[in-house]
Amino acid sequence: MPRSQFYNPLATRGMITTPHYLASQTGLHILRSGGCAIEAAIAAAAVLTVVYPQMCTLGGDNFWLIYNAADKELKGLNASGRSGSQVTRTVYENLGLSQIPSRGPLAAITVPGVVSGWDKALGYAKEHRQARFSLDELLSDALVYAEEGFPVSKSLADWIVVDTDTQDTEQRCLQRYPGFAKLFLPEGQPLRACTRLRQPDLARSLRILMDQGAAAFYEGELAHALVRGLRDAGGLLTEEDFARHTADWVEPLSTPYRQYTACNLPPNTQGVSSLQILALAATLDMQALGEGSADYYHYLIEATKLAFADRERYVTDPDFVQAPLEHLLSQDYIHSQAARMDRSKARDFASLLDPKGDTIWLGVVDGAGNAVSLIQSIYNDFGSGIVPEGTGILLQNRGSFFSLNPKHPNTLEPAKRTMHTLNPPMILENGRPRLVYGTMGGEGQPQTQAALVTRILDFGMTPQEAIDAPRWLYGRTWGASSNTVKLEARIDRAVAHDLEARGHVVEYVADYSDTMGHAGAILIDQESGILQGGTDPRSDGQALGY
Repeated sequence: MPRSQFYNPLATRGMITTPHYLASQTGLHILRSGGCAIEAAIAAAAVLTVVYPQMCTLGGDNFWLIYNAADKELKGLNASGRSGSQVTRTVYENLGLSQIPSRGPLAAITVPGVVSGWDKALGYAKEHRQARFSLDELLSDALVYAEEGFPVSKSLADWIVVDTDTQDTEQRCLQRYPGFAKLFLPEGQPLRACTRLRQPDLARSLRILMDQGAAAFYEGELAHALVRGLRDAGGLLTEEDFARHTADWVEPLSTPYRQYTACNLPPNTQGVSSLQILALAATLDMQALGEGSADYYHYLIEATKLAFADRERYVTDPDFVQAPLEHLLSQDYIHSQAARMDRSKARDFASLLDPKGDTIWLGVVDGAGNAVSLIQSIYNDFGSGIVPEGTGILLQNRGSFFSLNPKHPNTLEPAKRTMHTLNPPMILENGRPRLVYGTMGGEGQPQTQAALVTRILDFGMTPQEAIDAPRWLYGRTWGASSNTVKLEARIDRAVAHDLEARGHVVEYVADYSDTMGHAGAILIDQESGILQGGTDPRSDGQALGY
């Protein structure tokens, strides 16, 4: 039975949705105790770094959209890390590599930004007199789950098995890294579902943050331990790289969508791509297309191809390449792009899309009307696989997204932020949040975001109905040499045949497949103040309110 038939949480004083029930419960506790949306987001995100290590850890990055109801202000926060000062293309060329390895120490080449994001966001909440809790209080549940342990979910157990598959030694076989094996393969066997996972080293790292503050991660004993562990494994980051790291406030991007305003973050995120897809969708009569029709899927896939072509051309660290954002989101350009979409024919898209990106998205709305859209990631499942000795912190492999082609806009250079698939969206109406939504899933993020927006705002679905509905993904999987359109098995075969007739290469995947990402949403009725939440049955998540 579809979850939406019996699960449709409603609330008026606060709502949180995350991809793990323990994180949602922690966030709700903060809201019920008088905390604001930012504080609930930090507490929930911290728990996720413990209980959802296949998707995010202290060793990753995060991005925020924060709505301040008192000031009617929307703020963007970029807490992604830069490559190290010693990280150059020459290093890889001298090793005979044509691309950056996806795993191991040579993939862990960007400073983790997660902790700096929490710190900067909490500082903003304190500055605006919203904060009630200190950082150590917000990390207390995460510490308990690290110290006392938590039950391993089937999802986590399955990911451990997948990533210790010796048939693909580049992407899988993570047990070759001692820190990973110590955590997830005790006694040489993958952890099983319904067993307890304790992480004493991670608990010690969390205690350091609680006692000494976020600075300890970048200039204190944690920074020393992380750099030492990376160096011992053959890594390239230095203590100076950690000390130079900053999270930065950025001006959000926006574009009209019907009577609403769609908002996201600028490069180095792919937020501009997500907004372009919605802007192209806004040129279409969705009611005439019909939700779930071949036309519906076709046009949104074609919009994705056009947006991704611009992304490949322009999106990277704006300190190195300035994308023409005003032009890319201008109505003249959007309408010219819309005219290129052919109802009867699929457009060729030569670039191979990244096969996977594992991430968490969470959303929070508090009783004062403040809202947070937060996305946090280590890139591939379990990131680089490197866990520096004594820290319990699994480091991201986000740096492997850089190109070694010197002519590519996202080419590797020292002290550079790579293009990020992460992008936290929000829809405003009359300047206030109407829909707080998002998803994990790399290349699938803009596509699933478009599915949620069109289904909720155009077709009147509840958040849970929109999340439950069959999804699609244009992209590729590990080892594949071409992009395909993946459809969940519930989508009618006649729709697939129609898409194939237009030139799409279609393949079916299982219903509620992880391939489609883990989405969430909170819909705000601005007249009644009622909050309506949804979470993804593809995840371990929960939407909770009070």
